[in-house]
Amino acid sequence: MPLVTPLTADYDLETKELATFFNETLGFCPNSVLTMQRRPAISKAFINLNKAVMANEGRVTSALKRMIAWVSSNATGCRYCQAHAIRAAERYGAEQEQLDNIWEYRTHPAFNDAERAALDFSLAASQVPNQVDKTIKARLHEHWDEGEIVEMLGVISLFGYLNRWNDSMGTTLEKDAIDSGNQYLGKHGFEVGKHV
Repeated sequence: MPLVTPLTADYDLETKELATFFNETLGFCPNSVLTMQRRPAISKAFINLNKAVMANEGRVTSALKRMIAWVSSNATGCRYCQAHAIRAAERYGAEQEQLDNIWEYRTHPAFNDAERAALDFSLAASQVPNQVDKTIKARLHEHWDEGEIVEMLGVISLFGYLNRWNDSMGTTLEKDAIDSGNQYLGKHGFEVGKHV
């Protein structure tokens, strides 16, 4: 049961308008946003930050950004964000083989060295204490420019906020996100947990 009940999508019309962004990314407005709108300044700022972070200005694809989000969410244990990230990766064109083998990104041939460096960065940056070190830095700079590294850390940081928000709130996971979580993460024990 959620800590705070989400409001209806019509509660704040400015949030509702901004939240159409999620119709593309997820196919629905997330319950997290419907909860944030209890303080509309937070919901609006969050959506605008999300749009800025997920914009593509370099070679970091939309699909890779969502896989970075998944690795970050997996590291922190947020089931809500894991399901959302894998769903969005699917909707943004991640290869089927990558979706089916996201848990094995370090060794599976569906992932190249640049993607592995980005996903290892996500894992290291999402841990407490932070594990970004000289090796991670060297691997990142081998494959990505500084602007692209900023984009990646933007995703990791955004999901740090979301992981804490949704795990603390016990945000109810939407049916379509549950379906994606079960499809791609179920073989590794994905469960809704507190997000019922």
